[in-house]
Amino acid sequence: MESFQKSILLPLILTAALPGLGFCYSITKGPENATVLAGSEARFNCTVSAGWKVLIWLSQGSPVLTVISSQGSVETTERFTSHNYTTGDEFTSELIILNTQLSDSGRIECSIQKPSENNFAFLSVQVNGSLLIKNSTLTVRENQTVEIVCEALGWAPAPDITWMTNDSLIDKSSYVTQQSPGSHGLHNALSTLTLTPTDTELLTCLADIEALPSPQNATVTLIFDNSATENDYSEDSRSTWVIVLAVVLSFLGIVLLVVVIVVAVRCCLKRRGSTYQNEIRKVSAEKKKDGDLVNRQRNGSENLGYIPEELWNTEQSPGLPSMFSKFASPDDNLQITSVPKVRPQRRTDYLISPKKIRNVTLV
Repeated sequence: MESFQKSILLPLILTAALPGLGFCYSITKGPENATVLAGSEARFNCTVSAGWKVLIWLSQGSPVLTVISSQGSVETTERFTSHNYTTGDEFTSELIILNTQLSDSGRIECSIQKPSENNFAFLSVQVNGSLLIKNSTLTVRENQTVEIVCEALGWAPAPDITWMTNDSLIDKSSYVTQQSPGSHGLHNALSTLTLTPTDTELLTCLADIEALPSPQNATVTLIFDNSATENDYSEDSRSTWVIVLAVVLSFLGIVLLVVVIVVAVRCCLKRRGSTYQNEIRKVSAEKKKDGDLVNRQRNGSENLGYIPEELWNTEQSPGLPSMFSKFASPDDNLQITSVPKVRPQRRTDYLISPKKIRNVTLV
């Protein structure tokens, strides 16, 4: 592209230069240095005396715009244009660079095809980055030292950072600024302010570069709170009570768990004991039944024909003497009785002087 531009400009330059070899003209005022923000316009002026034929603008050694006295401006790129002014015998060409970029920084030259008549200036394109303080408000207590960090990102060149408190500059010994390279040729800066406030203050971080009409700023409000100590004490007391309550509840929980375990164990032991006693009782009852059965077998059957001697005189049958006489002699004093149909009630009382009587039961 550059070779194509030069091939077009070279014939124009030679054509315009040949007729003017006998005339004396020069650059009366050349361009001046300019510093602009990226994205804005940059303007350079070059004034020449009467008799000029060709004026060429070069950026970093490459022609970007040509002005011919008989034809006017010849623009080869959209970003480079010009305005022309004529005042008396002088001609002024104004180069306008649109949407400046960081890569446009460098030498801008005005040439009229005379080695001794070239004038140049420098263009500096700067980038306005971001500036921030993370906390917009900060509460501090008495005798508390705080650090406020101001961060500048994506600047070109690296900004100059200063601090102010209530519209008064803070001494540079109170803060430290560190710079570091960023991406795409940009720069970052980090400034840390250390102070011990005694009252509520408005702190301002200022970042400045040459192209800025006024420094960019970020602010933070320091709220001085005397009751912060009391709040800390109440918070500590609250935390202490919470800890004590947690310990007490834990202890009560352990005690309750132990009580539940003890009750459960006692219930289990009691249940086992009652079961054991029931088994013992069952065994004892069975043994008792077996003992009664053995006693019954040993004692034999009850004599249902036995009649107490008290009832003999009143309940003798009429035929008893004749039957008795067959089995007993008169000296034996035996009495024979028949078995009653109804079982008489057994009496357990005995005579004072019992009489020996032999009872014989006929079956």
